[in-house]
Amino acid sequence: MGAAERSAFPRKLLPRCVRLSRHEDFTRVFNDNLRASDELLTVLARRNQLEHARLGLAVSRKAVGNAVHRNRLKRIMREVFRHMRSELPALDIVVLARPRSAEATSTELRRSLQDLLQRMNARCKS
Repeated sequence: MGAAERSAFPRKLLPRCVRLSRHEDFTRVFNDNLRASDELLTVLARRNQLEHARLGLAVSRKAVGNAVHRNRLKRIMREVFRHMRSELPALDIVVLARPRSAEATSTELRRSLQDLLQRMNARCKS
């Protein structure tokens, strides 16, 4: 698919207001969180004072490998979050990639993050 063909498809980006970007926000989640994990990913979450969930990604070169693998993983995680965002309570969420995620298929990664976010959602409701 060439550049001309790609531009015909609208890009669905996450708005800035639903992304964690400040060091302080990440630190707050790392210091006080609820945790859910499996063999591929770890999800940390903390309630926020906003009316929507926000996503932060921590995908290290040591855990996942080169930029191609890291960017693929982050793209998949953003897509899953974008689809589930309306179901989530007001949380700051940080997703950490584990070494096994580098070899996982896209379907496995999607299923893993969906399950972890649903688990986190159930914990926050109870």
